[in-house]
Amino acid sequence: FSFSPAARSLSTSVHLQAQGNISGVILFLHQIYFAEIILCVFALSVFVIRYANLMPHDLARAALQGLLNRTGLPKDAVDYIVYGTVIQEVKTSNVAREAALGAGFSDKTPAHTVTMACISSNQAMTTAVGLIAAGQCDAVIAGGVEFMSDVPIRHSRKMRKTMLSLNKAKTLGARLSLLGSIRLAHLAPELPAVAEFSTAETMGHSADRLAAAFGVSRLEQDEFALRSHMLAKKAQDSGLLSDVISFKVPGKDIVSKDNGIRPSTMEQMAKLKPAFIKPHGTVTAANSSFLTDGASAVLIMSEEKALAMGYKPKAYLRDFVYVSQDPKDQLLLGPTYATPKVLEKSGLTLNDIDVFEFHEAFAGQIMANLKAMESDWFAQTYMGRKTKVGAPPMEKFNSWGGSLSLGHPFAATGCRLVTTVAHRLQKEGGQYGLVAACAAGGQGHAMVIEAYPQ
Repeated sequence: FSFSPAARSLSTSVHLQAQGNISGVILFLHQIYFAEIILCVFALSVFVIRYANLMPHDLARAALQGLLNRTGLPKDAVDYIVYGTVIQEVKTSNVAREAALGAGFSDKTPAHTVTMACISSNQAMTTAVGLIAAGQCDAVIAGGVEFMSDVPIRHSRKMRKTMLSLNKAKTLGARLSLLGSIRLAHLAPELPAVAEFSTAETMGHSADRLAAAFGVSRLEQDEFALRSHMLAKKAQDSGLLSDVISFKVPGKDIVSKDNGIRPSTMEQMAKLKPAFIKPHGTVTAANSSFLTDGASAVLIMSEEKALAMGYKPKAYLRDFVYVSQDPKDQLLLGPTYATPKVLEKSGLTLNDIDVFEFHEAFAGQIMANLKAMESDWFAQTYMGRKTKVGAPPMEKFNSWGGSLSLGHPFAATGCRLVTTVAHRLQKEGGQYGLVAACAAGGQGHAMVIEAYPQ
């Protein structure tokens, strides 16, 4: 991305190019440009032989290095680094800083970490834009990383309290008394759950209820999931996913491509049992996104600096919005609320958009959003609109696959969406692209990207 301090509007342009599961972009604010994006290979977290012995900052470091290699950018040209993450490793709570140091950046380069669930890297990118818009920086790297192969697992609360008390005990008798109070149940670990704190409901359970509320059938969900995998496979075989960089696992093999793409058949998918609401739910492992390890990196620069360094943008970041709604019954409807707002802010209509990339948390979530966007009743009852938003035409929608097939490393997905839009605009000759995503907490995001004249 690149940004001009003289221009304070959020009309932006960014040049993107990604490889592996690393995303790299250059952002300008005059027009904010995407110049290069890198993706560090997204890997199923269940394949523990791949990344299990690593740490989150290892993937983020690889993304940063991949971006530098792709762009030829000198490390000392970067003023700041912002990363998003969701499941934090306690040893590297500021993963942006640890990744930057590991990638060889100067210890004088500040870095901080943000979190906003599945739109954390979107927040990292727009935070970078703000730093440049405020005149604080000329070049910022933003990205996201998620490492699900080794998530932090806590002791139970009672065990934690006992251990803290044990550390403070001053006599042997006090220590022995505390040790004697430990019961077998105290040793049970607390596993992190993909659930809402405010409602205690898992996202999959919410997706199942949302699909039912909008009359989305199991068949519709399986068909959309199969579409995602088939399109991703076609894109991968055609070399369209060249933004992904290979990653060498120390002491093991090289991971060179996203490994979650699994074209199946409707018959095979129909055999799977409901994963959340049993026995009659419609959300299954096949029509849900899977736990994934991955990282992304985007280079964002002021226009003056980017052009002076010889970078040619691929796309502009034209505008963006964040929204939030009821986390109980509208947890996953972020795209429905964010899309009309970002279109209105950018002065565009749905018909102006040539490329759509929506985050596919669940097939049922996608189909429910599309039905909500096509509903006058929903628009009037919940959105304060006179008429429906309108749903994107499927021929423009997630044409290279999506999170259901490519994977969803929570905090890295936002950069992948932006990367894909920029590349599709260039490949398909379109002018405008729209990114939209839901996130935990009932939040959402949308961004309009404009192709840079070639």
